[in-house]
Amino acid sequence: MSSPTTHLGRRGLLALAAGGLAAAAANIGLATPAAAYGWSRTLKEGLSGSDVKELQIRVAGWAADSAKKTYVAVDGQFGPGTKAAVIRFQRAYGLSADGIAGPQTFGALNALESADGSTAHFAWSEFHSKDGSGFSGGKVGSATVKENVRRTMYKLEALRKKAGNRPVTVNSGFRSVSHNSAIGGSSNSQHMYGIAADIVVSGLSTYSVYKIAETCGYSGLERYTVSWQHVDSRIEYPYGAQSWWWESGVV
Repeated sequence: MSSPTTHLGRRGLLALAAGGLAAAAANIGLATPAAAYGWSRTLKEGLSGSDVKELQIRVAGWAADSAKKTYVAVDGQFGPGTKAAVIRFQRAYGLSADGIAGPQTFGALNALESADGSTAHFAWSEFHSKDGSGFSGGKVGSATVKENVRRTMYKLEALRKKAGNRPVTVNSGFRSVSHNSAIGGSSNSQHMYGIAADIVVSGLSTYSVYKIAETCGYSGLERYTVSWQHVDSRIEYPYGAQSWWWESGVV
């Protein structure tokens, strides 16, 4: 696991001041100045733009309150689904839950960043293909894989929070085509696009992790009878797996 940085530069101090120290109180780690996203306006329902898209990426893991086949569309349009996800995020971090993303919400969101663009509790290296190819050799280019992995990380941050901030181990993240073939993976495994992870949550059964994942916007969930939980976001990407796959059904 990557360790949250506790160093604050000038930009980090400004983020804390704007956020009313909400992020620190939530004990979720602090972003370094190089990582903090430059939110330039308050975001609310009806707005659109690249900043709305970034917001959607960061709250995507808060797609539902209970098991539901739904996800937050990352389309840059602030609609009801995005507002509901923002409200869930705000409640989880002890903020005013009005569905409007302002300084306090931005402070909490930026506290989930790391300086290198990964997230507070996950490192890029955890998602590298285990054959040493990093993010290369997949079904899409390495830059696309890395961005997909970043989005995967934010969903996992939500899952981790819902699991009581228990450590999450990533057994398998991105896989190159050759590595996927070598281990007998599916010919269209979502791992080859960087949109899947096989995880274990410390102290929780796979069944319990599966139930949490049902609220996080995942459209692909492997059965919970194995010793890890596969999660992926297949329905959100045009990569050939366009139907929901919750192997153990709704639990």
